[in-house]
Amino acid sequence: MKSECQIRSADALRSGKGHRDENFPVASWLIHRSHRKVILAFYNFVRTADDIADHPGLAAPEKLKLLDRLEAGLAGANDDEAVAVRLRTALAERNLSPRHAQDLVAAFKLDVTKLRYRDWDDLIGYCALSAMPVGRFVCDVHAESRSVWPANDALCAALQIINHLQDCKDDYRNLDRVYVPLDALAEAGAAVEELAEPRASPRLLECLHRLAGRTERLLRDSDGFAGLVNDWRLGLEISVINTLAHRLTRILMQRDPLSEPVHLPMPAVAGLTIGGILTGASRRLGRRVFATSQKPRGA
Repeated sequence: MKSECQIRSADALRSGKGHRDENFPVASWLIHRSHRKVILAFYNFVRTADDIADHPGLAAPEKLKLLDRLEAGLAGANDDEAVAVRLRTALAERNLSPRHAQDLVAAFKLDVTKLRYRDWDDLIGYCALSAMPVGRFVCDVHAESRSVWPANDALCAALQIINHLQDCKDDYRNLDRVYVPLDALAEAGAAVEELAEPRASPRLLECLHRLAGRTERLLRDSDGFAGLVNDWRLGLEISVINTLAHRLTRILMQRDPLSEPVHLPMPAVAGLTIGGILTGASRRLGRRVFATSQKPRGA
C-alpha cells in the first residue's frame, strides 16, 4: 500500500496564492514580456515549495520528502512534479543555472526543521537562502553583472524581514515558527509566547519597532540598486519595490503588527508604484546625463 506522501502531489498542496497576491511585484508589466515566462516558472516552483513548508496539515517528514521530490525533479531525476519540469525546461531554454531555486528549497527545508533564530546574523543567514536568490535569479535572467548582487541582497533580505514582522503572530500561532531573533526579544525583556497575544506588550512592541528600524537601515543599502542595473525596465521595477518596502518599514516602525493592519491598501500601492516609477526614471535619466558628461569631447 502506498504511503500518504507517495500519493500526494505537490501541486495539489498549493495554497492558492499567486504572483498577484504577493506584497511586492512579481514579473509585473514593467518586466519585458520575453522574461516573464521563466520568472513565472521560477515563481510557481518556489511558491509550491513554500506552500509545502507552510502546510499546517503535513508532518515534517512528509514535507521534507515532498521538497526532496521537487528538488530531484528540478535536477532531472524525475518528472513527478509539473512545476519542477516546467522550471527545468525554462532554465534549459535560457541556459540558466538551477542554483538559485535549489537555494530556496534549502531555505524551505530549514523552515521545516528550524523554528527559532538566535540573532540578526542568524536571520540574515536564512535570508541568504530564502530571499537573496530570488533577486539574483531575476538579475541573471536579465544578464546583469554580479556586481549588483550586494545591493540586491540588501533589498531582498529587507523584503523578507518585512514579511517576517508583518506575519510574526500567524507564523508563531500556526507553525510555531519565530523569525524574531531571540536575542532581540531578550534585550527588550519580551518572551516568544507574547507573539500569540491579541496585541503586543510595550516590551514586545519596542522589540518589533527596533527590528523595523534596523530593516529600514538595511533597505537604504539598496537605494542605489535601480540605477546599477542596465535593463531600464528592471530598474523601474526595482525602484517600485524599494519604494513600497520603505513605506512598509515606516509603518512597521509605528504600528503593532499583532493588532493593526500593516499591509498596504491598493490605492496606496498604486500611488507608491507611480512614485517609484518616477523616481526610477529620474535616477536613470541622471545616470545617462552623467555618463554622457564623462565622455571625452569628440567621442
